[in-house]
Amino acid sequence: MTSDTVASVVPAPAPTGSERVLEVSNLQTWFYTRAGLVKAVDGVSFSLTRGETLAIVGESGCGKSVTSLSLMRLVANPPGRIVGGSVHLGSTDLLRLDEEAMRAVRGNRIAMIFQEPMTSLNPVMTIGRQISESLILHQGLSRAAALSRTVDMLRLVGIPEPAQRVKEYPHHLSGGMRQRAMIAMALACNPEVLIADEPTSALDVTIQAQILEVIAKLRRELGTAVILITHDLGVVAETADRVIVMYAGRKVEEANTVDLFVRPMHPYTRGLINSIPRLALMRGEQQASASRLQEIPGMVPALSKLPEGCAFAPRCALASDACRAQYPPYEEKQPGQWAACWHSDQIERSVHD
Repeated sequence: MTSDTVASVVPAPAPTGSERVLEVSNLQTWFYTRAGLVKAVDGVSFSLTRGETLAIVGESGCGKSVTSLSLMRLVANPPGRIVGGSVHLGSTDLLRLDEEAMRAVRGNRIAMIFQEPMTSLNPVMTIGRQISESLILHQGLSRAAALSRTVDMLRLVGIPEPAQRVKEYPHHLSGGMRQRAMIAMALACNPEVLIADEPTSALDVTIQAQILEVIAKLRRELGTAVILITHDLGVVAETADRVIVMYAGRKVEEANTVDLFVRPMHPYTRGLINSIPRLALMRGEQQASASRLQEIPGMVPALSKLPEGCAFAPRCALASDACRAQYPPYEEKQPGQWAACWHSDQIERSVHD
């Protein structure tokens, strides 16, 4: 990622189709703990169309990963439970399926790339066997046909000598190659939706760029819709069509990528953007600025002890009595841009001053 990303946002390629493949409505995932009720995901809604990349961003503890696990029905129960909402994959509500029916969907129509491949891949099974098993289970292929397709998938994601790699174990591969193998496994059955949960956080910058290019290429060629879970706004600026910003289990802003970076409507979004390291252009000359990074004061509150009103108010310089008394409505502030903030107008003015 370049450090100038925010200053020169380039729109991501337009979605390859307008077919809506995923519709999430009022998703609620709560954890019943000794410390109290934790509303990790509290009323989150969004949609996704074929070939689109939707990024979900926020600090650790904001509910991004729990949202993705909820879509896959992988939240551990107990203590977690999906208590409300719907997740429609096409015409199928995933939350109403029994576990056997969900297993037929998971890894087939909707798949997930996890953050750390070494903990997600089975260390005592070869790469080829792990990928081909899903093809045998979901596609009904013979073992020989599944292995042949596995070689093709490894070649597609850029792994050299794929016929040899299928015989190797995860510890034989580098971090970048393991992540590519995870992508191959997730895409083996041509899913309609791919969820990528921090797919590049454990990789160096060069490998990050390669992995992101692999995902973008597969999106273009296969039309797969992608949900990208990340805290890296540089990655978002280069890859996403739309962005959802989450804070304390709720969606606080949503917009297309360019509008979000150019004109944030929530102070939390603006704080995330301002905290990104970047090179500034001074007096028209290409000189690096050594200005101090701006940080967001405080920490994400414990979800079992949320403050009254807006959860971001204790950290917000614009917070007023209204913010502390009542949670702001989630409203359309500009065409196609939604936010939950009492003071969006002040944020917009300060951005353009």
